[in-house]
Parts: sequence; C-alpha cells; structure tokens
Amino acid sequence: MTTKKGNLYLIPCPMGDVPALAVLPITVKTSIEKIDHYIVEHEKNARRFIKSIVPEKQQSTLKIQEINKFTLEEEISPMLNPCLDGFDVGVISDAGCPGIADPGARAVHYAHEKGIKVVPLVGPSSILLAMMASGFNGQNFAFNGYLPIDKGERKAELKRLEKLSKDFDQSQLFIETPYRNNQMLQSLTENLSAQTKICVACDITLPSEFIKTAPAELWKKIKVDLHKRPTLFIIQG
Repeated sequence: MTTKKGNLYLIPCPMGDVPALAVLPITVKTSIEKIDHYIVEHEKNARRFIKSIVPEKQQSTLKIQEINKFTLEEEISPMLNPCLDGFDVGVISDAGCPGIADPGARAVHYAHEKGIKVVPLVGPSSILLAMMASGFNGQNFAFNGYLPIDKGERKAELKRLEKLSKDFDQSQLFIETPYRNNQMLQSLTENLSAQTKICVACDITLPSEFIKTAPAELWKKIKVDLHKRPTLFIIQG
C-alpha cells in the first residue's frame, strides 16, 4: 500500500515584534497545531514563533531542520522525506513570507520535483505591502534584492534601474543591509534624476511604520533615520 504524501506548508510569520495573530490569519494557527516537522531559517526563532502561536504545543515533539545560504544542495532534498512518509512539513522564514527572498524557496523547488503538494498560507509580504502603499505601477514591477556596495557600481546600477523604470513603466524594488539604509537613501538622492519618485517603506506592519513617496529632489529635505530598520526602497521614473 502506497503512503499518501504529506503537504509542504509555507507558513508566514510577523515581520517584527507584534502579536502574531494581529497580522496573521487563523489558518496559520490551525496549521501549526497539526504540524510537527519544520524546515526553518533559524531554529531558535522558529521555536519562539511556534510557541507564541500555539503555546500549548509541546516543543519536544517538534522535529526542526535549518535551511540557510550555507546549506548544501544535497542536504535539502532529504529534508522533505517526512512528506514522503505521509507527514505534513512547514517552512518558516525569520520574517514575513517564506520562499520570497528567502532560502525556503530551495525546499519548495525540491517539493515540486518530488510531487509534493505546496500550500502557501496568507501572510505579510514586505514587497507586496510596500508596492501597495507606494502609489507606483502595481502591474509591472521587479524586485532586485541587494544592490552593489561599491559606489561606482551602485551608481551604474541605479542609473540602469531608473532607465528600465522609465522605458517600461516598471517599478524597481530593492533592499539594503539595515545599517546601511541611510547611505542608500543618500545614494538615491545623489544619483537619480530630480523628478524620479522614490518610495521608502520602513518597519512595515510595526507601530513605527514609515512609508512615504516623493521625488528624489524632495527627499534631500526629508529628515528620517532608517538605521537598523528593515526598509524597502522603490523607484519609479
């Protein structure tokens, strides 16, 4: 008799220190209640999140495997073996939705190869929430991850993205290491055309949330401290 495969659940979590169920639907709680196998970015953070959602769940029953940028490719496929044995597995990122700018995407890749059903659960995505609040073209946008650190290379990349945005009416999103956010905003104001619009979306869903869209020339006059605060930058030519 063939064992029915378990599903791979993509479980979102809050993007900061807020009550989990204030930003997550009840389906996240009901999924965690029934799942004991997890693939996570950091075990300590995942255990804390699970405990906050389902405090009565016994931590000793959890079987947790970590996946990050250092995980070897040959180590990922076996993480899905519980699914092949009929158990559901949950994927949890450190913040927001797993699989989006997140190493959990590698586990999802192998799930499809193995014929395992992938179930994405609704939750906060900083990329989509920033786009929603920006006022930019939500029908044509691109997420570019991190830009080059070298000033010359960064300037060239910003000019390239600005041209793409103008030529194709395409919003361009990117992020920076939080302790370099202020330098990134300065780079934008120094290298983009005066009328190119910039959206800065910081601390999304948190009490300290800050989201503002304005032309590059106006951002030179706006005083905001983005240091060590999770931030998304969007430009629209």
